[in-house]
Amino acid sequence: MKNVEIYTDGACSGNPGPGGWAAVLMFGEHIKELSGGSEHTTNQKMELFAAIQALKALKEPCQVRLYSDSAYMINCFEQNWYKNWIKNGWKNSKGKPVENQDLWKELLELREIHQIEFIKVKGHADNKWNNRCDELAVAAVPR
Repeated sequence: MKNVEIYTDGACSGNPGPGGWAAVLMFGEHIKELSGGSEHTTNQKMELFAAIQALKALKEPCQVRLYSDSAYMINCFEQNWYKNWIKNGWKNSKGKPVENQDLWKELLELREIHQIEFIKVKGHADNKWNNRCDELAVAAVPR
């Protein structure tokens, strides 16, 4: 399996509001940047969408280190929130439907294809690739 590093980020102008997402994929000396936007969305949706689009861009199963400043996404996998959601019929701990189920389900399907390690990075700090994703995501927000 190829080892790929991915950085992702989402941005939103207002929450909800117009938003953008971005990903930087790295394999060896190859770097690929992806980004896009949506007229009406949330920051959490853009964070998840960035990861989904990055993973969908991979042409074969890969071993992935996915870096994000989204505690929402990282904690889901580090703390296994998704296991309880599935067990409880996609209801959260308060008995309410899990937000963004469609995106979570798609991300879980992609986890069946790729071996993914989710890694939390500090946002708006000194991480070159996280900062690049932030720039791309903000630039992709529809004006």
